[in-house]
Amino acid sequence: MNKITIATIIYVLGILIGAFFLDAWGAETSFIKTVSIFVWTIIFLIALFYLDKNEKK
Repeated sequence: MNKITIATIIYVLGILIGAFFLDAWGAETSFIKTVSIFVWTIIFLIALFYLDKNEKK
């Protein structure tokens, strides 16, 4: 499999874990849970940038 596909699968699994087990999208969500989802997305975007950059070489 492509490295970008693997990174996307890991990202989706992390979002699902956050949604179901951490209740990140619940009615009473703390600031830390919200920030953790944003940080996870930022890490994913950085990973995509570097994977795409290294794939073009």
